[in-house]
Amino acid sequence: MRILTVLTVLCLCIPVHAQSAHSPDDKATDPFADIHWTVPDPPADVAMFSAARRSQGEAHPAPRHTGFKALLFETASDFNAFPRRTSTWVILGIGGAAAAGAHPFDATVNQKLVGSETADAFFKAGKYIGAAYVQAGAAVGLYVVGRYVMPHAADAPKTNKVSHLGFDLLRGLIVSQTITQVMKVTIQRDRPTGECCAFPSGHASAAFATASVIERHLGYRGAIPTYAIAAYVAASRMHDNRHYLSDVIFGGALGIASGWTVVGRHGRGNYALVPAPVPRGFAINLVRSTE
Repeated sequence: MRILTVLTVLCLCIPVHAQSAHSPDDKATDPFADIHWTVPDPPADVAMFSAARRSQGEAHPAPRHTGFKALLFETASDFNAFPRRTSTWVILGIGGAAAAGAHPFDATVNQKLVGSETADAFFKAGKYIGAAYVQAGAAVGLYVVGRYVMPHAADAPKTNKVSHLGFDLLRGLIVSQTITQVMKVTIQRDRPTGECCAFPSGHASAAFATASVIERHLGYRGAIPTYAIAAYVAASRMHDNRHYLSDVIFGGALGIASGWTVVGRHGRGNYALVPAPVPRGFAINLVRSTE
């Protein structure tokens, strides 16, 4: 494992030893001749992170099968895993707190976005890009191309990077949209226009589920455009006066939690928050690593 980034300052220990291999002449000209430079054992926080990564095992590999039966089985497993993952509740907790904080400003934000001709033209495509049928169509397209158009060995599974991506995108959409619709019917929050049901935003959850799956397949750099598109879709729903700010915030959190449930740990980068003691307190280190 190669650690790329640790967002703390790690200092080298420089113990002094009495013995030295240098000659007397060297000592006269080199003030550091008696110093033996050593690199200490890994700091406790990095060692803790390494042990955690070893216990987690390698990144989740591509599935051996991406057929229809596998899609049903894996999606059922996703629904089972969704409430069991710590990250699900962390993401939903942050999203819920942010939505609650935004709630007092819901009407104000919509009033500022609605009615501008420039904004009308800019946000016009948002309702189509974030629609579940468009997102699902793109996922199915990748899935079909990967399995039935791209060449593969006659006796090999029809699984490759393209079919795997479409496979995961479909699963993320199924999970996110099912939970979104159940919450809509249960909560019954009215839209800004008066009809049901607004909370959470289905467009936002679909767009962010797609972005989170792509992030794990292509890396965070490859996913930057899709996260930007997801944010654009969320803003367009407020401009169209179909959702409030709190609706799209929680919808986005739900989409990310759904996507991360599907893809698990696989992807190009792995991140961990590692606590480390410091004088009079402790620090939280954000560590990124690659295999």
